[in-house]
Amino acid sequence: MPDRKPGKTGRRDFLKRVGAGAVIGAAGTGLGPTAGAALATSKAPSGKENIEDRRLAETSSKEAPAMRIGVNLLLWSAAMGKESLGLIEKVARFGFDGVEIFIDEPANIDRRAIKKVVDDNGLGITCCSIVGPDRHLISDDRKIRRNARDYLKAAVEVSHDVGSSIFCGPLYAGVGVLVGRPRTEEEWGRAVEGLSEVAKDAEAAGVTLCLEPLNRFETYFVNIVEDAVKLAKDVDSPNVKVMGDTFHMNIEEKNLRQPLVAAGDLLHHMHCCGNDRGTPGAGHVDWDDVFAALRDVGYDGWLVIESFVLGNEAIAKAAAIWRDIAPSGDDLARDGLAFLRRMSAA
Repeated sequence: MPDRKPGKTGRRDFLKRVGAGAVIGAAGTGLGPTAGAALATSKAPSGKENIEDRRLAETSSKEAPAMRIGVNLLLWSAAMGKESLGLIEKVARFGFDGVEIFIDEPANIDRRAIKKVVDDNGLGITCCSIVGPDRHLISDDRKIRRNARDYLKAAVEVSHDVGSSIFCGPLYAGVGVLVGRPRTEEEWGRAVEGLSEVAKDAEAAGVTLCLEPLNRFETYFVNIVEDAVKLAKDVDSPNVKVMGDTFHMNIEEKNLRQPLVAAGDLLHHMHCCGNDRGTPGAGHVDWDDVFAALRDVGYDGWLVIESFVLGNEAIAKAAAIWRDIAPSGDDLARDGLAFLRRMSAA
């Protein structure tokens, strides 16, 4: 059964339960026990023996921690109910280090079941969001802003409960909300105010909010990494950082290396896909620049393959997914994993 929808009392109980900093440590890192440093191919593992082999390879390595490779379940389904448990097992069989889940309705996430299958399969986990117009944190409508904050706080709680230390996405504004003008100082202030409130919950839960810039066709508010860095600095919380997404960066940035290097220690997460949202390595994204930048800043976090399916109307509309961009989600996952393993090991 899904956990109950957290209300104000639920959030107070949650904050009291976790305590500030109480979850910082191995159980709440979201990185999992399988860094995958020794995995050189995307050959599918099987059973507990493979999990133990990967753990042994990690602990035996004398090299610096490797970047960890995950995949977002949106590649197969937007639903995060019982059907997602089998997908998590599939992700483990394919040889990924972790899985990223989409938090749409926090009350519908079976937190205990997801955490159990993630742990049983030796995976790490991260969480993401694609907020809609009714969760537009910078809206002129006070009720919509309040709804956005309540949602983000509930999603932080879900992230903690499933074992993730990361909650990422364009948390500052509704995807697809375009107003025909640049952002205003008033809207910027609303974003800072709202994220600052949510950041307090994130700090208590040991969850980091990773702000994702989107391309101009999906938002008018934050399009480049530099602006995400500015927003994170204005919020001024140790639990608010930024992320890069190669699809959006390929559209908006002058090059892919400089923005990531400039982000420095604030760079905390990466979404990876081709220029068409397809398989990493199959398009014209300058991956040499991307990985050069990641090495420049000493990045050892997640590389998460993020692509989408046609089945969810709301996500398809927001992300403009009108055709299949790979033979199948399985093919995209396997091929993308093999490419990212090669690039991160080079």
